[in-house]
Amino acid sequence: MTQADDLIRKNPFDFELSSVIVNDSVTREAITREQERNLLRFIKEDRHFCRYYDAIYILLNTGLRISEFCGLTKSDINFKDMTIRVERQLQRGSDMQYIIEKPKTECGNRFVPMTPEVADCFKNIIKNRETPRVEPMIDGVVGFLCLDKNDMPMVSLHWEKYMQHIREKYNSIYKIQMPRVTPHVCRHTFCSKMAKSGMNPKTLQYIMGHSDISVTLNVYTHVSVDDAKEEMKRVSSL
Repeated sequence: MTQADDLIRKNPFDFELSSVIVNDSVTREAITREQERNLLRFIKEDRHFCRYYDAIYILLNTGLRISEFCGLTKSDINFKDMTIRVERQLQRGSDMQYIIEKPKTECGNRFVPMTPEVADCFKNIIKNRETPRVEPMIDGVVGFLCLDKNDMPMVSLHWEKYMQHIREKYNSIYKIQMPRVTPHVCRHTFCSKMAKSGMNPKTLQYIMGHSDISVTLNVYTHVSVDDAKEEMKRVSSL
Protein backbone atom coordinates (compact mmCIF):
# COMPACT_ATOMS: atom_id res chain seq x y z
CA MET A 1 0.00 0.00 0.00
CA THR A 2 2.87 2.33 0.79
CA GLN A 3 4.41 1.65 -2.60
CA ALA A 4 1.05 2.11 -4.34
CA ASP A 5 0.67 5.52 -2.68
CA ASP A 6 4.12 6.57 -3.97
CA LEU A 7 5.45 6.97 -0.44
CA ILE A 8 8.31 4.59 -1.23
CA ARG A 9 9.85 3.72 -4.59
CA LYS A 10 10.25 0.00 -3.98
CA ASN A 11 8.65 -2.56 -1.66
CA PRO A 12 11.55 -4.08 0.32
CA PHE A 13 9.36 -7.07 1.25
CA ASP A 14 8.30 -8.06 -2.26
CA PHE A 15 9.39 -11.70 -1.98
CA GLU A 16 8.03 -15.01 -0.71
CA LEU A 17 9.01 -16.01 2.83
CA SER A 18 9.73 -19.53 1.58
CA SER A 19 12.62 -18.15 -0.45
CA VAL A 20 14.50 -16.98 2.66
CA ILE A 21 13.18 -19.20 5.48
CA VAL A 22 14.37 -22.79 5.49
CA ASN A 23 11.60 -25.35 5.88
CA ASP A 24 12.88 -27.38 8.82
CA SER A 25 9.62 -29.18 9.52
CA VAL A 26 9.91 -32.92 10.09
CA THR A 27 7.91 -35.21 7.85
CA ARG A 28 5.67 -37.33 10.03
CA GLU A 29 5.89 -41.02 9.32
CA ALA A 30 3.17 -43.64 9.54
CA ILE A 31 2.93 -47.27 8.54
CA THR A 32 0.08 -48.59 6.43
CA ARG A 33 -2.74 -50.71 7.81
CA GLU A 34 -1.30 -53.77 6.10
CA GLN A 35 2.12 -53.11 7.61
CA GLU A 36 0.50 -52.63 11.01
CA ARG A 37 -1.37 -55.94 10.75
CA ASN A 38 1.78 -57.76 9.62
CA LEU A 39 3.85 -56.24 12.41
CA LEU A 40 1.33 -57.06 15.15
CA ARG A 41 0.89 -60.61 13.87
CA PHE A 42 4.66 -61.10 13.84
CA ILE A 43 5.04 -59.78 17.41
CA LYS A 44 2.16 -61.88 18.70
CA GLU A 45 3.53 -65.09 17.19
CA ASP A 46 7.18 -64.52 18.09
CA ARG A 47 8.23 -66.51 21.15
CA HIS A 48 10.49 -63.74 22.49
CA PHE A 49 8.81 -60.50 21.42
CA CYS A 50 5.22 -61.58 22.22
CA ARG A 51 5.69 -60.10 25.70
CA TYR A 52 5.61 -56.62 24.11
CA TYR A 53 2.49 -57.19 22.00
CA ASP A 54 -0.05 -55.63 24.36
CA ALA A 55 1.89 -52.40 24.87
CA ILE A 56 2.64 -51.92 21.17
CA TYR A 57 -1.00 -52.65 20.28
CA ILE A 58 -2.04 -49.95 22.76
CA LEU A 59 0.38 -47.43 21.25
CA LEU A 60 -0.92 -48.14 17.75
CA ASN A 61 -4.55 -47.82 18.80
CA THR A 62 -4.68 -44.93 21.27
CA GLY A 63 -2.29 -42.30 19.94
CA LEU A 64 -0.64 -41.91 23.35
CA ARG A 65 2.77 -40.32 23.52
CA ILE A 66 5.28 -42.88 24.74
CA SER A 67 6.09 -40.74 27.80
CA GLU A 68 2.35 -40.63 28.59
CA PHE A 69 2.07 -44.40 28.27
CA CYS A 70 5.10 -44.93 30.50
CA GLY A 71 3.57 -42.61 33.09
CA LEU A 72 0.31 -44.57 33.34
CA THR A 73 -0.58 -46.34 36.58
CA LYS A 74 -3.24 -48.95 37.29
CA SER A 75 -5.53 -46.25 38.71
CA ASP A 76 -5.46 -44.39 35.36
CA ILE A 77 -7.24 -47.22 33.53
CA ASN A 78 -11.00 -47.10 33.98
CA PHE A 79 -12.52 -50.30 32.63
CA LYS A 80 -16.02 -49.21 33.62
CA ASP A 81 -15.97 -46.00 31.58
CA MET A 82 -13.52 -47.46 29.03
CA THR A 83 -11.19 -44.48 29.32
CA ILE A 84 -7.50 -43.81 29.95
CA ARG A 85 -6.72 -40.85 32.18
CA VAL A 86 -3.69 -38.95 30.90
CA GLU A 87 -2.30 -36.44 33.38
CA ARG A 88 1.46 -37.00 33.47
CA GLN A 89 4.58 -37.91 31.52
CA LEU A 90 7.38 -40.10 32.79
CA GLN A 91 10.84 -39.07 31.62
CA ARG A 92 14.38 -40.14 32.45
CA GLY A 93 17.20 -37.65 32.08
CA SER A 94 20.77 -38.14 30.95
CA ASP A 95 21.70 -38.49 34.63
CA MET A 96 19.35 -41.52 34.78
CA GLN A 97 17.03 -39.71 37.17
CA TYR A 98 13.30 -40.26 36.71
CA ILE A 99 11.08 -37.22 36.36
CA ILE A 100 7.32 -36.78 36.41
CA GLU A 101 6.18 -33.92 34.19
CA LYS A 102 2.87 -32.48 33.14
CA PRO A 103 1.60 -33.44 29.66
CA LYS A 104 3.36 -31.76 26.76
CA THR A 105 0.57 -29.27 26.03
CA GLU A 106 -2.24 -27.59 27.94
CA CYS A 107 -4.62 -29.96 26.14
CA GLY A 108 -2.54 -32.94 27.24
CA ASN A 109 -4.67 -33.58 30.32
CA ARG A 110 -7.45 -35.68 28.84
CA PHE A 111 -9.41 -38.92 28.91
CA VAL A 112 -8.63 -41.12 25.93
CA PRO A 113 -11.39 -43.60 25.03
CA MET A 114 -10.33 -47.20 24.52
CA THR A 115 -11.77 -50.00 22.45
CA PRO A 116 -12.52 -53.42 23.96
CA GLU A 117 -9.32 -54.73 22.32
CA VAL A 118 -7.23 -51.99 23.95
CA ALA A 119 -8.94 -52.70 27.29
CA ASP A 120 -8.03 -56.39 26.94
CA CYS A 121 -4.39 -55.43 26.36
CA PHE A 122 -4.37 -53.32 29.53
CA LYS A 123 -5.94 -56.22 31.45
CA ASN A 124 -3.18 -58.51 30.19
CA ILE A 125 -0.47 -56.04 31.23
CA ILE A 126 -1.96 -55.67 34.71
CA LYS A 127 -2.49 -59.43 35.05
CA ASN A 128 1.06 -60.29 33.95
CA ARG A 129 2.73 -57.51 35.92
CA GLU A 130 5.03 -59.04 38.52
CA THR A 131 4.81 -57.45 41.95
CA PRO A 132 8.20 -55.89 42.74
CA ARG A 133 9.87 -56.35 46.12
CA VAL A 134 9.66 -52.59 46.58
CA GLU A 135 7.06 -50.67 44.57
CA PRO A 136 8.90 -47.86 42.76
CA MET A 137 7.73 -44.35 43.61
CA ILE A 138 8.52 -41.38 41.37
CA ASP A 139 7.55 -37.96 42.74
CA GLY A 140 4.85 -39.60 44.87
CA VAL A 141 3.41 -41.67 42.00
CA VAL A 142 3.22 -45.47 42.33
CA GLY A 143 1.70 -48.36 40.40
CA PHE A 144 3.41 -47.90 37.03
CA LEU A 145 2.22 -50.52 34.56
CA CYS A 146 5.48 -51.60 32.91
CA LEU A 147 8.61 -52.28 34.94
CA ASP A 148 12.08 -53.27 33.75
CA LYS A 149 14.29 -56.06 35.11
CA ASN A 150 15.41 -53.75 37.93
CA ASP A 151 11.81 -53.17 39.02
CA MET A 152 11.91 -49.58 37.76
CA PRO A 153 9.37 -48.03 35.37
CA MET A 154 10.13 -48.47 31.68
CA VAL A 155 10.77 -45.27 29.71
CA SER A 156 10.75 -44.34 26.03
CA LEU A 157 14.28 -45.66 25.43
CA HIS A 158 13.18 -49.17 26.41
CA TRP A 159 10.39 -49.21 23.83
CA GLU A 160 12.51 -47.64 21.11
CA LYS A 161 15.06 -50.43 21.55
CA TYR A 162 12.41 -53.17 21.66
CA MET A 163 10.85 -51.90 18.44
CA GLN A 164 14.26 -51.63 16.79
CA HIS A 165 15.04 -55.27 17.61
CA ILE A 166 11.58 -56.40 16.48
CA ARG A 167 12.00 -54.66 13.12
CA GLU A 168 15.50 -56.08 12.64
CA LYS A 169 14.29 -59.62 13.23
CA TYR A 170 11.22 -59.09 11.03
CA ASN A 171 13.35 -57.80 8.15
CA SER A 172 15.80 -60.69 8.53
CA ILE A 173 12.92 -63.11 7.88
CA TYR A 174 10.66 -61.41 5.33
CA LYS A 175 11.56 -60.17 1.88
CA ILE A 176 9.15 -57.22 2.05
CA GLN A 177 10.88 -54.98 4.54
CA MET A 178 9.19 -53.21 7.44
CA PRO A 179 9.98 -49.48 7.59
CA ARG A 180 11.35 -47.88 10.75
CA VAL A 181 8.80 -48.13 13.55
CA THR A 182 9.17 -46.11 16.75
CA PRO A 183 6.72 -45.19 19.51
CA HIS A 184 6.14 -41.86 17.75
CA VAL A 185 5.48 -43.63 14.45
CA CYS A 186 2.82 -45.62 16.33
CA ARG A 187 1.25 -42.37 17.52
CA HIS A 188 1.22 -40.86 14.06
CA THR A 189 -0.07 -44.11 12.56
CA PHE A 190 -3.07 -43.96 14.89
CA CYS A 191 -3.67 -40.30 14.05
CA SER A 192 -3.48 -41.01 10.32
CA LYS A 193 -5.88 -43.97 10.64
CA MET A 194 -8.45 -41.87 12.46
CA ALA A 195 -8.09 -39.02 9.98
CA LYS A 196 -8.58 -41.34 7.01
CA SER A 197 -11.58 -42.98 8.68
CA GLY A 198 -13.34 -39.60 8.72
CA MET A 199 -13.08 -38.73 12.42
CA ASN A 200 -14.01 -35.14 13.23
CA PRO A 201 -10.76 -33.12 13.39
CA LYS A 202 -11.70 -31.48 16.70
CA THR A 203 -12.40 -34.89 18.23
CA LEU A 204 -9.08 -36.18 16.94
CA GLN A 205 -7.34 -33.09 18.31
CA TYR A 206 -8.74 -33.85 21.76
CA ILE A 207 -7.72 -37.52 21.67
CA MET A 208 -4.20 -36.67 20.49
CA GLY A 209 -3.79 -33.86 23.01
CA HIS A 210 -2.76 -31.36 20.35
CA SER A 211 -2.83 -27.75 21.52
CA ASP A 212 -3.29 -26.42 17.99
CA ILE A 213 -5.78 -27.78 15.45
CA SER A 214 -3.24 -27.06 12.70
CA VAL A 215 -1.06 -29.89 14.08
CA THR A 216 -4.00 -32.28 13.77
CA LEU A 217 -5.02 -31.00 10.35
CA ASN A 218 -1.47 -31.52 9.11
CA VAL A 219 -2.16 -35.26 9.36
CA TYR A 220 -4.78 -34.88 6.64
CA THR A 221 -2.02 -34.09 4.14
CA HIS A 222 -0.97 -37.75 4.32
CA VAL A 223 -3.67 -38.97 1.97
CA SER A 224 -3.53 -40.55 -1.46
CA VAL A 225 -5.77 -40.49 -4.53
CA ASP A 226 -7.39 -43.69 -3.25
CA ASP A 227 -8.26 -41.91 -0.01
CA ALA A 228 -9.78 -39.07 -2.03
CA LYS A 229 -11.85 -41.52 -4.10
CA GLU A 230 -13.19 -43.22 -0.97
CA GLU A 231 -14.09 -39.88 0.58
CA MET A 232 -15.92 -38.80 -2.60
CA LYS A 233 -17.90 -42.06 -2.56
CA ARG A 234 -18.80 -41.56 1.08
CA VAL A 235 -19.96 -37.98 0.58
CA SER A 236 -21.92 -38.88 -2.56
CA SER A 237 -23.83 -41.57 -0.69
CA LEU A 238 -25.07 -39.17 2.00
